[in-house]
Order: sequence, then C-alpha cells, then structure tokens
Amino acid sequence: MSRPNTGSAPDPWRAPVIVAQVPDTGLHRELEASAAERHAMAELAGVREILSAEADFDVLPKSGGRVQVTGTIRARVGQTCVVTLDPIESEIEEEVDLMFAPEAEARRLADLIEEGQDGDDPPEVADPPEAIVNGIIDLGRVATDALFLAIDPYPRKQGAVFEAEVTAPDPEDHPFAALKALQDSKKDR
Repeated sequence: MSRPNTGSAPDPWRAPVIVAQVPDTGLHRELEASAAERHAMAELAGVREILSAEADFDVLPKSGGRVQVTGTIRARVGQTCVVTLDPIESEIEEEVDLMFAPEAEARRLADLIEEGQDGDDPPEVADPPEAIVNGIIDLGRVATDALFLAIDPYPRKQGAVFEAEVTAPDPEDHPFAALKALQDSKKDR
C-alpha cells in the first residue's frame, strides 16, 4: 500500500501495536482520530477537511511471525466539487485486510513476487506483506493509508455535470483562411 509523497512529514495518526504483546487469540482495537490528527491528515491528503475518522481493527497472529490486520475505516471528508467548486462532503467506508511479516521476510517475499519466481507456496495475499518495523504495527498509519486511497481525487456534487462550451466554428477563423482569401481574390480577377 503506497501513500502520497509526504516528504519527511510524520504520520499524523498514530496507534502503535507491539506485535510481541498481541495474544495468540488476537486483539481488537477501535480508533478515533482527534481533531488535530484529522487536521494534519487533511493537509497531507490535500482535502478541505476530515470531519471524522474512525477505524475498527482485528489483529491476529499467524505462523512465521506474520500478523493479519482486518477491519474497517469510516470517515467523512470535506472536499470541493471539481465542476461547481461548491463544498461537498463524502462518506468513506473502506475494508482493510493486510498481512504483515517481519521486515526481512517482507523484503524477501516482495523480491520473489516482483521476479515472479516464488517456487514455494504462493504468499497468502497477491501483494507482498507489509513490513513489521521494529516489532510494531501502526494501526493509525494503516487507517490513514486506507483512507487516503479511498478519497475521490475528483469529487463531484450529486447531479453536477461538466458541459464543455460548444460553439459553431467561424468559417473565416481557421488556419487556411488567409490562403482561401488569396485564392478567392485570384478567381475574382
């Protein structure tokens, strides 16, 4: 899952989970972004505002140090209609199902998938697993990434339709009008 180019900006919504502390039965986390976190996310996403952002996640350990994160992100995003320039609000609900693996294994699997030479059992997901960095999975970042990918880059107010202005071309206004005028003047002689 790639995220917008944020330069060196820190993650605005943080909710770290220490993988070693996840029980074998898994854990459930409910998150809600604060006003400051929503403001920072809106700036990074390039939207007018994020009015609400919530996430529910289940974190379940798998074999080989892998961890599966599933859940739902819900948000209300304030944007500007690309047709009318009116402010609009969009409801977003995005499902998440990601596999995380220790950093070295995630890199190895990504390389194998990229080369198309995975001779072992195929990975559990089509995409390579996300890396567990320093033993931590940041659920806030997972939620932010999913939200950013779900935001419509060209939002339209309901019923707004872009209509290009259609005008009949002026027969005297074309690239060869000067040549036609010369030709017509020769005929008149």
